Amino acid sequence: MVARGFQEVEGKVRSGVDSSRIVVLADQDEVAAVASATTHTSAGRGPVPTRAHKAPWRTLVVIPTYNEKDNVEPIVQALHSYLDCDVLIVDDGSPDGTGEIADRMASADSRIHVLHRLGKQGLGTAYIAGFGFAMERDYERVCEMDADFSHAPWDLPRLVYASEKAELVIGSRYVKGGCTVGWGFRRRMLSRGANLYARMILGSGIRDNTAGFRCFHVAALRQLDLDAVHAQGYAFQIEMAFRMKRRGFQVLEVPIHFVDRRVGQSKMDGAIAREALLLVPRLRGHVPRNKSAAG
Repeated sequence: MVARGFQEVEGKVRSGVDSSRIVVLADQDEVAAVASATTHTSAGRGPVPTRAHKAPWRTLVVIPTYNEKDNVEPIVQALHSYLDCDVLIVDDGSPDGTGEIADRMASADSRIHVLHRLGKQGLGTAYIAGFGFAMERDYERVCEMDADFSHAPWDLPRLVYASEKAELVIGSRYVKGGCTVGWGFRRRMLSRGANLYARMILGSGIRDNTAGFRCFHVAALRQLDLDAVHAQGYAFQIEMAFRMKRRGFQVLEVPIHFVDRRVGQSKMDGAIAREALLLVPRLRGHVPRNKSAAG
């Protein structure tokens, strides 16, 4: 299925079409684009364009890693086949050698950067460090993304292009057209329950508060008090989305198919879920509301 541009893609995905089946032309020759997408999809790499899409904003993708040696190189290669962007790998001292692989990649490609940290310091602090990196180097967009292919690389350009309409774009499992693939009943209920709980308590209107696939305006992040953010895991994602809403920024959810990680072990545990449960009631009273904010 062919779409002339990314705005057309959104209508197709919301109607039930899997984004992996959509060839986005965006100034590519149609015959060549369809041929490229067909070939790469057959090889399991998705609808790779004839050249990476180039958004009008300088974009950084932040990928936190801990023991992702089998994923880190393939995910960065995949991202660069879909979007012209820079990548920051934030590695928390992975004992499996992920950091060394990232260093080798960075030495060969100026678009790749690595931040090494001593030991597991948490997802939230990894992203805060990435936001700081983006602000220091004057990027215009900064994206969050997992290393494990749970977030489809062909969906990254969708989030970045959608950021024309909102300061925060969330790749959402829980809007029309979105879903999870490969999850058991318990995990589905945990995720849906956490999101329903956050939505009811915070009243932000966001359906996927815990999603980790996001695109922020760097200019908007500059207006937040990032030093006040201490949450990790699910709770970090909930807090950041709520702070954006409270500050008066637009939040847009675009549907994605979230696929369970293909290699390695999930980092989710009970402590992360408990943190989110305890954090949500406190946020409403502790995060200041901008007078023009809608949520």
